[in-house]
Amino acid sequence: MSHTTLTTGRVRHSLAPWAWITGLAVCALLTLGPVIWTVSTSLRTPARSFDLPPEIIPSAPTAEAYRGVFEQIDVWLLALNSTLVTALIAVGQMITAGLAGYAFARLEFRFKKPLFALVLATMMVPLQVTIVPVFLVLKSMGLTDTLLGLIVPAFPTAFGTFLMRQYFLGMPKDLGEAAMLDGAGPWRVFRSVYAPLAAPGLAIVGVLAFNYHWNEFFRPLILETSAQNYTLPLGLVSLQGNLGTGSVSVVLAGVVLSMIPAVAVFVVGQRPLREGITSAGVNR
Repeated sequence: MSHTTLTTGRVRHSLAPWAWITGLAVCALLTLGPVIWTVSTSLRTPARSFDLPPEIIPSAPTAEAYRGVFEQIDVWLLALNSTLVTALIAVGQMITAGLAGYAFARLEFRFKKPLFALVLATMMVPLQVTIVPVFLVLKSMGLTDTLLGLIVPAFPTAFGTFLMRQYFLGMPKDLGEAAMLDGAGPWRVFRSVYAPLAAPGLAIVGVLAFNYHWNEFFRPLILETSAQNYTLPLGLVSLQGNLGTGSVSVVLAGVVLSMIPAVAVFVVGQRPLREGITSAGVNR
């Protein structure tokens, strides 16, 4: 092997990490760019919202836009509604996904495979297709324009069921068989043996459910008509009138406020999320 070939190989090897770092930096900039612009614009006055070129770091930051948000909408009520709805949905999906995933992974019953295929098929059906039947069912039960009408229909989760089934399939069968030999029934085996081991997987379901339903707009728009039942994303729509007057900073200030809880939940749940994905990969 010639000296030139060895030198070229060393150069390529030394450039490889920098190429990865550069690529990741570009991707991070493209991802965080709109968020940075949103936060930056929310700290400007309405008159300077459309300055060109825009200031990434405002020369005179102000909280005027945030005061405008609290003056125009009841942020605390909207945040309380969103917190109640998303927290209960997250807990409900963790319970239903854990039970359904365990049943499809460890229990034997008739039509098991067709039923699981049907569950997976529901993932391909858009929400817009099912919203009318759901609305009619909720109306017949008197649950339209209520927070309960937002919470209960969201408990079943096809993705969560699939995720937990794969998680339970990766666990050793010997643990459950040993518990059965000691006299434990299927429910005791699930509750005392498999459920504690599945905590990281359930954390994944909970974090993803919270982040998705915190930002959900379509279902609340269809099911809620009273302002006292609005969630935060739906309540922020009333700020859109500011776009016609040039007060885009007020709109973006509301967006920043709505992002804070979702980001906080993701940061807190990042560790169990990472551990759940890692342990699922090791088990498989």
